Amino acid sequence: MKGYHGKFLEVDLTSKTTQDLPLSEDFCKKYIGGATMAAALVYERVHPETDPLSPDNPMVMATGPFTGTPIPMVSRYAVAGISPLTGFWGEATSGGVFPFRLKGSGWDGLIVTGKADGPVYLFLNNGRAEIRDASALWGEDSYETQNIIKADLSDDKVSVACIGPAGEKQIRYACIMNDKGRAAGRCGMGALMGSKNLKAVAVAGNKRPAFADAGKVGELAKQAIKDINGNLVAVAFREYGTLMYMDMGMTLGDTPAKYFTKSVFPVGDVTGQALRQRYSVANYACRGCPIGCGRDLKQYKPGLDVDGPEYETTVAFGPLCMNTNFDSIIEANHLCNVHGIDTISAGVSVAYAIYLYEQGALTKDRVGFELKWGDDEAILKLIEMIVNQKGIGELLSRGTLAMARELDRDDGEAAQIKGLEVPMHDGRAFHGLAVSYATGPRGACHLKGDYYNVDLGNMVLEYMILPSDRLVSEGKGEPAAKFQSFKDLFDALTLCKFAPLQVPQLCEMLNALTGWEFSPEDLLKAGDRSVNIKRAVSSKFGLTREHDTIPKICRDALDEGTTAGIQPDLETMLKEYYQYRGWDWETGKPTKEKLIDLGLNQAAEDLYS
Repeated sequence: MKGYHGKFLEVDLTSKTTQDLPLSEDFCKKYIGGATMAAALVYERVHPETDPLSPDNPMVMATGPFTGTPIPMVSRYAVAGISPLTGFWGEATSGGVFPFRLKGSGWDGLIVTGKADGPVYLFLNNGRAEIRDASALWGEDSYETQNIIKADLSDDKVSVACIGPAGEKQIRYACIMNDKGRAAGRCGMGALMGSKNLKAVAVAGNKRPAFADAGKVGELAKQAIKDINGNLVAVAFREYGTLMYMDMGMTLGDTPAKYFTKSVFPVGDVTGQALRQRYSVANYACRGCPIGCGRDLKQYKPGLDVDGPEYETTVAFGPLCMNTNFDSIIEANHLCNVHGIDTISAGVSVAYAIYLYEQGALTKDRVGFELKWGDDEAILKLIEMIVNQKGIGELLSRGTLAMARELDRDDGEAAQIKGLEVPMHDGRAFHGLAVSYATGPRGACHLKGDYYNVDLGNMVLEYMILPSDRLVSEGKGEPAAKFQSFKDLFDALTLCKFAPLQVPQLCEMLNALTGWEFSPEDLLKAGDRSVNIKRAVSSKFGLTREHDTIPKICRDALDEGTTAGIQPDLETMLKEYYQYRGWDWETGKPTKEKLIDLGLNQAAEDLYS
């Protein structure tokens, strides 16, 4: 087999044993890698009664065939399982150096089940695996944990993915941190890791699978670097990071403010330009990336460099809370990274708390202090209460859906889909994004079909995914489904969502690495299979068509900005989407015929037995 090691490491923490799990070439060809392969492995290991925080819920870390190759922008890995936050399929991805080191350790990924009787960490190095004691690490923050493990192993080239105190406490949207401030942020994978008493995974090694055509891989990689360096959006990312979108986002009505009830705010205070003007900013690039969209703030405080906030975090703790104090946004981001919590879910939960206070559903007695829009000190206090599980912070740490139900509020007021908080792009501004949100494999996700990119001019001609009026719903369902499948593949290959590579390039790269003969049609079918295997996992856990929706707070028309008076026609788009997908309109399940057509025969048998 080319492009793969052909094996995962299977770890049972209860018995503290490890063994290799061989992967057949047919299995790799079917599920590619990353989050898609993780979904196939999780599907066969869970049942409807599996509690997300039980030892039976597997945690999978997976690379893909692109990981560790000369192809640029491929240092990504996926971590997956049943989400402790949503109770459905959960996945998160991250970059940095860790994905290269994980692939270099000699495995394509690992599956962790069981629960250790005390804190442990895993060390994978050139085909050797150890389970090591981590008692001294329990309670350490995510940055210190990484430093201590590197010192313990006497190897600064070791890369570490770990949880902070939030994961140890199993906070429902705890994340996994690697390479300082890189985060596998969404769905509470840090809580899953913490439930197993697994503090960290340390990886090292230089084992690389052979390529089918190494010369062709090198040529394709060089051309890809040229294409990326000549891409205007890539230049903007390099200069300002993801914050380069802030002022454009507000102009388009795509950047939510005041807990999704506004779209106009003092944008000049929180742009990428403002960050560069006020702070000493250096670029951070994941391994093998020519862009470097990450921000490092040098000497933010005397003797302290911190990871700068990207777009999602800045909006979540900024405009969404009507806060324009950049210092507090940076502090909030750092606090979340230190403790290891998802900045999107945390920011949306904090904004919801302020909204509830304004509505009278939360009081000063319940909170402990007043909550007002734009109060940066209150925002930081709430984050501290979340990570310390103190007072109202414990409720906020369960997410907006739990908050709404605890306080007897309408679910439509909770800015979440399938239990996962809505990110910082607005479906009212791009209707194709609205249907992608409603149907996303893990819930509300701006990366599983970032349809705003299509309507801003990034077409995919091979699949007839073409730009159109962003504020029109009719005709968006099918292209949104295709684009969702296409982008789901990025987390299988694995490839950064910002990589401006075209379908023929991806096919050529995959074929040169593996010796396969994937066509654009084969690639899209693999994406369809990816979305459907994840849907089948969630269907096991009670997902229905009623879950494919957008909450009123994120759907009702606003009275300001470029989307004033407009809301997406979700019903029309969903019918188009379902027709393309081959999903049953009554149940929301993939039809038996569709599952069989995609080779998901076991899922067809399980869902229709």
